[in-house]
Amino acid sequence: MAIILQALCARLAVGSGRDLAQACRDGYPAWAAYPLWLFAELAIIATDVAEVIGTAIGLNLLFSIPLEIGVILTALDVFIVLLLQRLGFRYLEAFVITLLAVIAACFAVQIALADPNWGEVIRGFAPTADVVKNPDMLYLALGILGATVMPHNLYLHSAIVQTRAYGESLPQKREALTFATIDSTIALMLALTINASILILAAAVFHTSGKSDVVELGQVHTLLAPLLGSSIAPVMFGIALLCCGLNSTVTATLAGQVVMEGFIQMRVAPWLRRLITRAIAIIPAAGVTLLYGEAQTSKLLILTQVVLSLQLPFAVIPLVQFTASRAKLGDLVAPRWLTLVAILIATIIVALNVKLISDFVMG
Repeated sequence: MAIILQALCARLAVGSGRDLAQACRDGYPAWAAYPLWLFAELAIIATDVAEVIGTAIGLNLLFSIPLEIGVILTALDVFIVLLLQRLGFRYLEAFVITLLAVIAACFAVQIALADPNWGEVIRGFAPTADVVKNPDMLYLALGILGATVMPHNLYLHSAIVQTRAYGESLPQKREALTFATIDSTIALMLALTINASILILAAAVFHTSGKSDVVELGQVHTLLAPLLGSSIAPVMFGIALLCCGLNSTVTATLAGQVVMEGFIQMRVAPWLRRLITRAIAIIPAAGVTLLYGEAQTSKLLILTQVVLSLQLPFAVIPLVQFTASRAKLGDLVAPRWLTLVAILIATIIVALNVKLISDFVMG
């Protein structure tokens, strides 16, 4: 889903010269820009809450910094991103690639130590109806969907594509679209590998040893060493967690600027914008940590990812609509088969979200 939607974002950017937020502002009545902007901001805040919690837990696992202090310290990583932005966008890209490489290396070591049954792993990728039938499984599945596709990433990607230099002729635009699609596909395949590694590691280490009650990241960190027989495993886990948090900071920082300027044409100093968003995110993260401790932070972590899934239709439906419009994209309009696949994806996302809300309302 993410690969196809990101490809449509690139098509929108190259074909119309507008990012998704700008296209929404142009294509819908003026009043619609404000609720769509608020939904996008909610997704960014949800990502920020997850990043705050993940980074704080990573600092706690690696350096024994109390969660309450770690939550406050996460405000500082905003300045790292802003510094890299001042140096230039390519430095920011290099930073993200480095973080992803570190995360991938950490999980590669842990997977090698876990030595999973690869036959069962491959069979485990086959979808089952249980995901829809079981409300708990659907809740987790939509959390994974939200964390992978990320609505604000769609706005961001459609803006980033335009930072590339490409010509105005149709062949040049087609070439730019091809390379942008390859670029995002490779990045998402790396994300798939990392996300899959997390699930494979959990299944290989905890499920096979009967530790099916492991639900907290702290428990994971504590149990990895005795179960894998290596003291390096928990350190790798903590480093990966910290890098994931920093990576999310980059995404949220850039996406925040894109949606605010695109939807409501409002410019705010990047450092001020980020501190406001981060302050809003720190409040629930710090509150839950102080009142309930780590036991509830994991539940909040999953909830934030489900919120992302619930926000997806508000970005996906306009994206499908605009990329299917010849009036907006001209010769780069999406082929009919691609539009039909995108409509199917949008329908599945909406249906699963409606099912989740229905399960919640019905208790």
